[in-house]
Amino acid sequence: MQVTSTGIAVALAVVVALGLLFFGPSVFAPFSSEPAATEMEMMQMATTTESMDINNEAMGASAANALPTQFTVTDVVVGTGAEATAGKTVTVNYVGMLPDGTVFDASANHGTTGFSFPLGAGRVIKGWDQGVAGMKVGGKRHLVIPPELAYGNQAVGGVIPANATLVFDVELVNVQ
Repeated sequence: MQVTSTGIAVALAVVVALGLLFFGPSVFAPFSSEPAATEMEMMQMATTTESMDINNEAMGASAANALPTQFTVTDVVVGTGAEATAGKTVTVNYVGMLPDGTVFDASANHGTTGFSFPLGAGRVIKGWDQGVAGMKVGGKRHLVIPPELAYGNQAVGGVIPANATLVFDVELVNVQ
């Protein structure tokens, strides 16, 4: 077997893509100019991560397409203010990305102070209703939302492809 520069480039691209998919952009933090998280912050993030298996078949997917997916909620910063519960109106700042790091939306792009919605009322994707519930004002979460809890097999806005897993960094600003 002969090693070529094309083969090495493809292998490197696969490693980078898998790193971004499984660990997010933070996998490259050692190469950034921003200070790395402290060991205590890393331990806190690791101990506050919740993962829930979602069964596609139970969500209505055909048995032929049924693959287990993960809905992941990671508390990056645990807030100390009012708690987000169903029926309350919450305001969040957010950045929405595809698993490859492509940003498709951010609250800062809309020129408003956050995005407000009634929690649990179905006005946003299910992954947001579930992922924001239980946050406290001042808290920040990293959400990895499978297609079943996002837009499913529907492409959105020419930026989000069908069956896309979505990644959000969310900060809870207010609860009313």
